[in-house]
Amino acid sequence: MVATTLRQVSTADLAKVQIADRAIHLVPETAPSKATFEHIAVIGLGYVGLPLAVRLAEQFENVAGFDISQQRVDEINFGYDATKEIGSKELRQSGLTASRNQTSIKDASFYIVTVPTPINDARQPELSPLRSACQMVGQRLTKGDIVVFESTVYPGVTEDVCAPILEQVSGLKAGEDFGLGYSPERINPGDKVNTLQNVTKIVSGDTPETLERVRAVYDTVVEAGLHAAPNIKVAEAAKVLENTQRDINIALMNEMSLICDKVGISTNEVIEAAATKWNFLPFTPGLVGGHCIGVDPYYLATLAEKVDLHPQVILAGRRTNDGMVRHVADAALRLMIDRGASVRDLRVGVCGVTFKEDVPDLRNSKTLELVELLRGFGIKPLIHDPHCDPDEAADLGYVLCKTEEFKTLDVLILATPHSKYVNDPAFLDRLKPDGVLMDVKGVYRTSEKAKGRQYWAL
Repeated sequence: MVATTLRQVSTADLAKVQIADRAIHLVPETAPSKATFEHIAVIGLGYVGLPLAVRLAEQFENVAGFDISQQRVDEINFGYDATKEIGSKELRQSGLTASRNQTSIKDASFYIVTVPTPINDARQPELSPLRSACQMVGQRLTKGDIVVFESTVYPGVTEDVCAPILEQVSGLKAGEDFGLGYSPERINPGDKVNTLQNVTKIVSGDTPETLERVRAVYDTVVEAGLHAAPNIKVAEAAKVLENTQRDINIALMNEMSLICDKVGISTNEVIEAAATKWNFLPFTPGLVGGHCIGVDPYYLATLAEKVDLHPQVILAGRRTNDGMVRHVADAALRLMIDRGASVRDLRVGVCGVTFKEDVPDLRNSKTLELVELLRGFGIKPLIHDPHCDPDEAADLGYVLCKTEEFKTLDVLILATPHSKYVNDPAFLDRLKPDGVLMDVKGVYRTSEKAKGRQYWAL
C-alpha cells in the first residue's frame, strides 16, 4: 500500500533517541483540549502522511497512523522520522501512534489516504498502492464516513478508480452513504519554511456536506487557509499542473544551458541578466528527479492521451529534463579526456546522490543515473552523501565512500549541493589544485576557492 524507502536504524540508535528525549515533558501540566468531532486515520506515513498525521494528532483526540512497513511503524513509535521532516521531540509530543495492524483504523470516521503514486517502467501511472489502500479502507467503511485522497493523480482517478473500489468492497454508495474528497498534498521535502501549516491547502468534496467536513478537519492544522475547489477533478488537475509547470520551466532553462554550452557563455550569468526584467521567472537548470516533478507530468500526459490529445509541451519538457543526465556525463567524459590521462586512472568523486538538497530520499535520483553512465565509460567513481543511508544505497548497488577517503580527487562532480557541502569551507580541498570542478547547479560560480580551477556548470 505504501512503499516507503527508509533508513535502516538499529535498536541501539532508537534507544539513543529515547534516552535523549526522556527530559521532554510529553504532556503539559495543563494540556489543551483536543477536537473529537472526527476519528481520523491517515493511511501511509511517508513524506506526506507523517507530517499531516502529527499535526492532526496535535489537534484531535483520536488519530490513527497506518503504514505497511513495520520498520517505519517502529521508528515512528520510538520517536524517530527517517525522512527528517519531523523532529523527535515534536513527534513524541504529538501523541501519534503508528501501526501496521488494520484494526487500528477500524473506528475511523475520516480516512485520509497518502500512499505514493509512482510511474512504472513504461512511464505510465502505477496506481496499485492506491487500489490496495481503497481495498483496505473499503473493508472498514461505514455509513457516514469520509474518505479523502492526497495522493497525486490525474483528474478522474478519485471518482472513476477509487470510488468504485470503495463502493464494491463496502457495499455503500459514494455521495450518498459516504463522502469522497480530494486535497492534494503540497509537502516540499527538506523545506522548513513552506510547511503544511504555512501553505494554502486545496480542499474538495463530492457533496457540499462532504466539503464542509473536509474543511473542518483541515482548517484545524492549516494556518495559511483553505481554497475550496468547485469539484474533485479541479483539485486533482491543480496538483498535476503545479508540478508540470515547474518541470517545463526547468526544461526551458536546461535547454538554454545546452545552447549556452555550445556558444561558450555562462547560463547562470544569462539568467542573472534576464532576471533584471520585472516579469522574468528566474528558474535554474539542473537534474530533475524525485517523486513529484519528475513523475507528475506523466500523469497529466496520460490523461491527455486518454482524451485523444497529444501533450507535446509536457512530454517535450520531460524529454529535455531526462536527457540532462547524459549531457552532464558526456561533459564529464570530455573534461577527463582533456586531462590527457586514461579516464580509468582518474579519481572521480560524485557528491550528493539523493534527488534533492538536504533530504535522504533516493527515489528517482538522477545522480544515480549519472553514476551508471560514468561506470559505462569505465570510470569507477567514489560516491559520497551525508544524508543518504549507506545500507539503502548498498541495496541499490552503490557503496558510499567514507568522508576521510573522499580526497585527492582529479574530478569532483557536485551533483546535489547539500548545505553540508556548501557551508564547509574546506569542501573544495578534496579536489587536487589542478583538478576539475563540475558544479552542476553552479553554486560555486562566484566563489574565490573555485577560481583558478577548471570549472564547469550547467
